[in-house]
Amino acid sequence: MMFKALVVEKNEDGKTNATVQELSMDRLPEGDVTVAVEYSTLNYKDGLCIGPGGGLVRNYPHVPGIDFAGTVEASDDPRYKAGDKVVLTGWRVGEAYWGGYAQKARVKADWLVPLPDGLTTRQAMAVGTAGFTAMLAVMALEDHGIKDGPVLVTGAAGGVGSVATAILANLGYEVAGVTGRPETAGYLRSLGATRVVAREEINETVKRPLEAEIWGGCVDAVGGDMLARVLGQMKYGASVAAVGLAGGAALSATVIPFLLRGVNLLGIDSVMQPYDNRLRAWARIAQDLPMDKLEAMIKPATLSDLPALGRDILKGQIQGRVVVDVNG
Repeated sequence: MMFKALVVEKNEDGKTNATVQELSMDRLPEGDVTVAVEYSTLNYKDGLCIGPGGGLVRNYPHVPGIDFAGTVEASDDPRYKAGDKVVLTGWRVGEAYWGGYAQKARVKADWLVPLPDGLTTRQAMAVGTAGFTAMLAVMALEDHGIKDGPVLVTGAAGGVGSVATAILANLGYEVAGVTGRPETAGYLRSLGATRVVAREEINETVKRPLEAEIWGGCVDAVGGDMLARVLGQMKYGASVAAVGLAGGAALSATVIPFLLRGVNLLGIDSVMQPYDNRLRAWARIAQDLPMDKLEAMIKPATLSDLPALGRDILKGQIQGRVVVDVNG
């Protein structure tokens, strides 16, 4: 049996090239469960893997795609049987292991989660790793107590930010979305943001370690200087769930927000979440993410679209969620 996949290969000059190819089943890696993939998504890491430098990939040829949803085709694990709908995020799939940009995948059973009731495979990948990460961030804020006042979402027009905005708004929180593109203001309001904040307003040079208390919580998908500034604007005892490094890994903040305001900095890593927490997050997604807003985020794509879209996401030009129909 042959199947289609987006394959990244490295040339003799060290540059990479991504093309759609037909592969045989014996090319799949070892694993407990074989999945007929239906949908995947495009994430920032995928852009790095597809790009000319290869990014996070160490072994070639490689199939990117850090998440996927589909139907179990064969299983050596009693937890899954043929016909079960499943979703996978994390575990370095699409980086160290072949990922979701293929019509077939073979993975370890421990990496999978049953698709929750109320979600289709297409919807699950409209959520994808970005939306799963957003829900982990919202759960972390709730676990530490969201304070009165607006909840800030940085990088709000991106994958994580879009879903975080929609979830928080649906839960009844006042949401302020930060964007560097004024043309996305209408999109953010359609997701439930009550206020749109220009990136320049937040990302000014930090002059004081503490500023006026503004935000009752924050999902930060940017990092860098923006995170440093936001820390000084948090209300007493409020929390920042940090999920991204697009603005850089360096943090120029002082300890003063933590000492004098009791601010909590919560690091969110979606890669190796415990099974029970993954189940909890996906159940919450099915419950708390309004499907009409999810549909509004979707930008459909096929395998052949991915090389160009991979370049776009690295330039910050992608709005919402790219959902890849691997059979399209």
